[in-house]
Amino acid sequence: MINKIVLASGNKGKLREFNQVLGRMDVEVVPQSDFNVSDADETGLSFVENAIIKARHAAQITGLPALADDSGLEVDALQGAPGIYSARFAGDGANDADNNAKLLDLLKGLPEEKRTARFRCLLVFMRHAEDPTPLICQGTWEGRILLEARGDNGFGYDPLFLVPELDQASAELPPEQKNKLSHRGQAVAELIERIKPYLQV
Repeated sequence: MINKIVLASGNKGKLREFNQVLGRMDVEVVPQSDFNVSDADETGLSFVENAIIKARHAAQITGLPALADDSGLEVDALQGAPGIYSARFAGDGANDADNNAKLLDLLKGLPEEKRTARFRCLLVFMRHAEDPTPLICQGTWEGRILLEARGDNGFGYDPLFLVPELDQASAELPPEQKNKLSHRGQAVAELIERIKPYLQV
């Protein structure tokens, strides 16, 4: 019976979101930092490759089942950038404000209809480091990049990501609503359906 999973991330926002949903299944999600696990070298060229690298690394060091999320923003006008480099778009050590400022700068003067973008999330769950069949779940959230930041909820690019059908930024949505709609929410919903047999092992 699995009741503890290590999250291959130290991101407090992601940890909170995963615990909100997996906590209902009596599963505790703990950050890899609790075990002094260093960040894995993300040498993959896609979200799924990087998620597998991170999950395997965390499982190997902790001996626990591991969950890794690789997600990011794809902007059509930037040929899919920042993509897998979303967290370090403005360079190594960049924070959310730096990344958002760079994105706004690159899109300066671009009309609203050409600011289409989407968030993508790839979740990988590995029962152990040698798991030959990791569970892979995916979610996509379509939207547009705003001209300026709006809202105080969320993290990352949430203040710049317009959800067109609600005419609100992701950062303006209450957490429960965001969790239902978002790329991560979709991937987690798929994970919850597919992980149940794994948790009984």
